[in-house]
Amino acid sequence: MDAFKNWVARSGMGSILILALLIMVVFPLTMDIFRLNLVGKYLTYAFVAVGLVMLWGYGGILSLGQGVFFGLGGYMMAMFLKLEASDPEATKIQSTPGIPDFMDWNQLTELPIWWQPFHSFSFTVLAVVAVPMILAFIVSFAMFKRRVGGVYFAIITQAVALILTVLIIGQQGYTGGVNGITDLKTLMGWDIRDDSSKYVLYFVNAGLLIGVILLCRWIQMSKLGTLLLAMRDKEDRVRFSGYDVSMFKVFAFVLAAGISAIGGAMFTLQVGFMSPSFVGIVPSIEMVIFAAVGGRMSLVGAVYGALLVNFGKTYFSESAPDLWLFLMAALFIGVVLAFPNGLAGLYESHVKPWLSRRKSSPPAPSMEAPASSAHTPKTAPESSLPKGVQGQSA
Repeated sequence: MDAFKNWVARSGMGSILILALLIMVVFPLTMDIFRLNLVGKYLTYAFVAVGLVMLWGYGGILSLGQGVFFGLGGYMMAMFLKLEASDPEATKIQSTPGIPDFMDWNQLTELPIWWQPFHSFSFTVLAVVAVPMILAFIVSFAMFKRRVGGVYFAIITQAVALILTVLIIGQQGYTGGVNGITDLKTLMGWDIRDDSSKYVLYFVNAGLLIGVILLCRWIQMSKLGTLLLAMRDKEDRVRFSGYDVSMFKVFAFVLAAGISAIGGAMFTLQVGFMSPSFVGIVPSIEMVIFAAVGGRMSLVGAVYGALLVNFGKTYFSESAPDLWLFLMAALFIGVVLAFPNGLAGLYESHVKPWLSRRKSSPPAPSMEAPASSAHTPKTAPESSLPKGVQGQSA
């Protein structure tokens, strides 16, 4: 047991173990399926926040377009599910059976060629990660090789999010338009809408999130993680040491894109649809808020930040529908002003020192009287002395 405790202390795995216990044991045992499914949706956003910790916290690169990769991963999975739900028997009332309903409404007569590979689940799983990472590589390689960074890169990522949103909405016949891809029912014949399926998807989602955190933790502890920190703090010194800084930035951006895409795919499976409302500028900025509230240097803190902000959105929208946006803004501003380093910074600056003081403080003195020494002469009580001696006993 002592060896395990020492390993946890050395590796910093304690917070990850607590998080795993919370989301995989405590939440399922204490929540009904409706609330648990909400938490599962929040955890899909946590993938983006974890990616931002690696990109923004460790790499020093702020991206305001992570919704692009979250949405692309979700759309890749939605395409497979929609094709499965659009078999000729289920769509026999359409003008063209065998194609998604929104294509039939827009008078398409055959399935586009780039939709064809999504009949395969294996291809879909590969595309969920590969397509967003390829797009991230193209954008980041073109920018970082020209040393475009800082606020300029953040603006470019916003532009990419806006372009993709306009493209998705404009190509209604191929993407479902503003409504997105909806009415997703089964995954390889397995009904994903019943309660038992939601439980399974929740645990798959939570397991993938813990796995991603462990992967990122391994990267942080490696030489690559040290170089990312050095690049963030002293980029020129890393460049003068002979390293190609631009490719390290590309790696961080591509890694964050792949992690975000996994979250998008799990969102589609758990919620049952995907729309352009998760791709644009506003959701991308919200995803940055998740990381900022949780702590942009903490993988576990980012998860708590995503849970806290989304729980606040749900609670405020239910209890104060007319004011919930103002309350959310007040929550974010208050947390950032009071705790600039997020929830993780609060733990490091207040909770951890308090725990250390508790651990190192000496035990409280015993209330029992100390035993009399054998060499200490015993003195008779004054009341037992003769009257003539009582006054001299002092």
